[in-house]
Amino acid sequence: MQTRFSTEALTDPHTRELEKILRSCVHCGLCTATCPTYVTLGDERDSPRGRIYLIKDLLETGRAIAAEDVAPIDHCLSCLSCMTTCPSGVDYRRLVDATRTRIETTYRRPLGDAFLRAVLVRLLPSPRGFSAALRLASIGRAIRPLMGRLPGLGPKLDAMLALAPETIPMRDPHPLVSPPASQAGGRRRMALLTGCAQSVLAPQINAATIRLLTRAGVEVVLPKGEGCCGSLAHHMGAEKRALKQARADIDVWTRELENGGLEAIVVTASGCGSTIKDYGYMLREDPAYAEKAETVAALAKDVTEVVGALNLDFSHGRPLALAYHPACSLQHAQKIVDAPKALLRRAGFEVRSIPEAHLCCGSAGTYNILQPEIATTLRNRKIANIARVKPQAIAAGNIGCIAQIASGTSTPVVHTVELLDWASGGPAPMALT
Repeated sequence: MQTRFSTEALTDPHTRELEKILRSCVHCGLCTATCPTYVTLGDERDSPRGRIYLIKDLLETGRAIAAEDVAPIDHCLSCLSCMTTCPSGVDYRRLVDATRTRIETTYRRPLGDAFLRAVLVRLLPSPRGFSAALRLASIGRAIRPLMGRLPGLGPKLDAMLALAPETIPMRDPHPLVSPPASQAGGRRRMALLTGCAQSVLAPQINAATIRLLTRAGVEVVLPKGEGCCGSLAHHMGAEKRALKQARADIDVWTRELENGGLEAIVVTASGCGSTIKDYGYMLREDPAYAEKAETVAALAKDVTEVVGALNLDFSHGRPLALAYHPACSLQHAQKIVDAPKALLRRAGFEVRSIPEAHLCCGSAGTYNILQPEIATTLRNRKIANIARVKPQAIAAGNIGCIAQIASGTSTPVVHTVELLDWASGGPAPMALT
């Protein structure tokens, strides 16, 4: 691909970086076969290759972004399946992230769309605000037909109500406590990312993680002041907000690291994990945070990476047939593919791989709200593939995937760590009781 940027544009280091990425694409088209939106819509503009052509044109011409430019970028799930497939190693993630930021800062969205995005980027990262919104959802259900008719917003509001649980889960009856390392029989010390939406929708996941790690002699700390990791804002193009949230958490974890030491920052939501592991890149130009961001990124570990290295007794495992759903943020972003399945098998479960496992379930942060039609199509396709292996339960490592898949099936959907906790002596997962 011949790329011609203006002399002025080439003086910008960000443009030079994107130009280098664009030049690495040979337009072979292999990415189209694994792109969820292209597979669903069959439109070249909604493929990684099509978006790369669009981004190239925007960078070369410097023209204003139009509505027809925004739609293909909005349709992208950032699942990164294309990066797993690409033989040339094109860092597509950097291209689409940069374009989302440019859209957010230069393009004026329709009022309803802009309002909904502003609400989501502020509400979901706040456990208190999110809990209040879920309580109000019962009122929304009563007037759901009316809300569904609102111009532009109707389908999105309807999708929000469909995803909202009818009742907010109670906190796990087993307390979120971990004895100090001296009492737990070891010196290992790890921080657990509490999370925002997950702590409201499924508090039992963190509880299971604490029990599991404590059982292996790990002291689990929940650092005070920790907030949203910035993942949601980052993937919506609200980069200033995302970096502010990232810096705040880096400060919290750095204090914990300096005061008591940390072997790892354990993450149970793989979407958050993929962002935290990218902090070093995101803050590479911030002299006050670049080094600290690299340190935190190196400490971040998915819970399956941590548990796989622990000496745990899984003699309580049950012969349960599981369909394992690999979250995109785990298999494509973090390149963690086999470890969760190996752990579940080690814990005594029968693990069945599902067809088209590389395709996204349609969750993707707020995607299932902002792009409900595509998200529902992908969810139904995922559920049909899961049904083909006839599982008794579905295991997944990301709260977004769990909520998305559970909204379309009666088969229980359980976080991987809940199953591992159960197999090592903990209570049965709530979804299985």
